[in-house]
Amino acid sequence: RLRSAPLTVRFVTNTTKESKRDLLERLTGLGFDIAENEIFTSLTAARNLLEQQQVRPLLLVDDKALPDFTGIGTDDPNAVVVGLAPEHFHYEMMNRAFR
Repeated sequence: RLRSAPLTVRFVTNTTKESKRDLLERLTGLGFDIAENEIFTSLTAARNLLEQQQVRPLLLVDDKALPDFTGIGTDDPNAVVVGLAPEHFHYEMMNRAFR
C-alpha cells in the first residue's frame, strides 16, 4: 500500500558494518522487494556530509563499509569518520585520527 501511495519509501538503518550494496543483497535474500536507492544508512548520511563540507576523511569503518565512500578523497585527511570497526581501534590508528 505504501508503494501505491503518493509517498517516498525509504528503509533507514544506523548500521555501519556493511555497505549499502551488501545490505541490499541481504534484504533481497530475505525476500524484501527493495531498491538500493530506497536504503538510507548512517554511512549515507556521513558521505553526504563529507561531500557538503568538502573534507577528506580518515575512514575508521569496517572494510565492508568502504564501498560506500568510493570516490571520496582520503589523502591528507582533515576529518574523521568513525563506525563500528574494532579492528581499527588501536593506538596507532587512534593517534593518527587525533592528529
